[in-house]
Amino acid sequence: MDALRAQDPPRIGDYVLLARIGAGGMGVVYLGRSPGGRLVAVKVVREEVTGHPEALARFRREAATVRAVRSAYTANLIDAGLDAAPYWIATEYVAGPTLARAVRERGPFPVVTCRRLVAAMAEGLASVHAYGVTHRDLKPQNVLLGSQGPQLIDFGIARGVEQTALTQDGQAPGTPGFTAPEVLTRNEVGAAADVFALGATVAYAATGRAPFGGGDAAAVSYRAVHEEIDTAGVEPGLAALIRACVEKDPARRPGPAELIRWCAVDTALVDDPAYQPLVAMADVVPDTPQRPPNAPVLAIHDLPTQGPPPSRPNPWLVAAGVGAVLGMAVAVWLLPGGGDGNGGEGGDKSEGPPEYIQDIGTSRHAWNGLRESCNLPGEEQPPLQFQYAVTTGENDPSGEIPLGKAEIGYRLKNEEPNLPPYYVSVEVKPPHLLDTDDFGYVSKATDLYEGDETRWKNLVYPDDFSDRAGGKVRPAPPLADDPGEWTVVYHHATSDKNHRSVVCHGFMADTVSE
Repeated sequence: MDALRAQDPPRIGDYVLLARIGAGGMGVVYLGRSPGGRLVAVKVVREEVTGHPEALARFRREAATVRAVRSAYTANLIDAGLDAAPYWIATEYVAGPTLARAVRERGPFPVVTCRRLVAAMAEGLASVHAYGVTHRDLKPQNVLLGSQGPQLIDFGIARGVEQTALTQDGQAPGTPGFTAPEVLTRNEVGAAADVFALGATVAYAATGRAPFGGGDAAAVSYRAVHEEIDTAGVEPGLAALIRACVEKDPARRPGPAELIRWCAVDTALVDDPAYQPLVAMADVVPDTPQRPPNAPVLAIHDLPTQGPPPSRPNPWLVAAGVGAVLGMAVAVWLLPGGGDGNGGEGGDKSEGPPEYIQDIGTSRHAWNGLRESCNLPGEEQPPLQFQYAVTTGENDPSGEIPLGKAEIGYRLKNEEPNLPPYYVSVEVKPPHLLDTDDFGYVSKATDLYEGDETRWKNLVYPDDFSDRAGGKVRPAPPLADDPGEWTVVYHHATSDKNHRSVVCHGFMADTVSE
């Protein structure tokens, strides 16, 4: 749970805002307090998103779903404001960590705890399915470990079982590694897809590892369709249960009722000695609004389909067509190695870590400051939990960033264990290059997973950037030399001439110099 920022409102509707629970490309989730003192989670759509009909329709669909599903395993709807901006919904606040955070900080669960978790989540799915709703994004980040048992959160892409899976942009919903093969290959949504996600989630709880390995979304999804789930080291009986849940053929998967019988639990999960300490990991709730004096002016941008920060859930998914993509096209997902960040044709395929990426003729991104968006999406889905921010000296209330400079940062909100290196190089394009394909000024590539990857990796423009075309090194020009809309592109690089963009953003530069 984080303090409020300068741009956050003091209240939404009748609710006083106390802190930030999480944020994403579609909106922000706040901890709020009702006039009578009840704590709620208030989810607010970002202003720049409200102009996108599909995003707004998704948000209203989520509100309708949460209103309809009155379950002991979901956070019930308390209130909503859906008629005019700012659009928001308020649900019950559930104190407790996500399953992802609990495993990350405390390690894999014991076998008996995993069985009780399966039974509890299966009962939760049965309750949701009874309303004719499939969750479609069950994963460790969307399971809260509350004092009354696990709670299923984030129904942002839940729909009735008769509705189709793909978004209007032709992209499959859900999260790579937890999305069922039939959703990826046949656009087939049903209750069995939630069972697949349950099995993958429990595999993570039992091993602490990504159920189908890490890496690019395309590679992970390919393995989910064609390869076996990772149950190495898992007790044989539990491993068999997990494998049954993730059968490639949905007709062969057990239903929630069968899973409950299979687990044959005789004690509630909340009474499990390994579960009880996890509930105590819940964040301390502030009595008064938390707003530091030096809150950053520019909001941090999350690319969350893929998980929460270390101390709070992140129930936001980026809406299709709004900014970052939820997933890659199914046709690409199913190609071995397709969309794996290995660059375009003619790129340098040499092994070894990159140093400074070079122009390969793909630099077409341009940021529009008025719309606060880029003209092109990323060429590749970013890693799980990727977060980025840009702050200029003119907009830094702390005064730590000198005038005429910009601090460009990125990090993971969570650790992603046992993943191969993922090199990030940042490209900065001044305004005079925005209408061209010319390459901008680049930073040295660094491994996102090196060291404590949850800490911000910060770069300063122009100090850490240069032009390296033709084998010559030219320093980046000051911001004051080219006032206007500057573009920032984050690249995944596997060699100097082998890289793909994952995120595009930007900032406004004035004529002020140091």
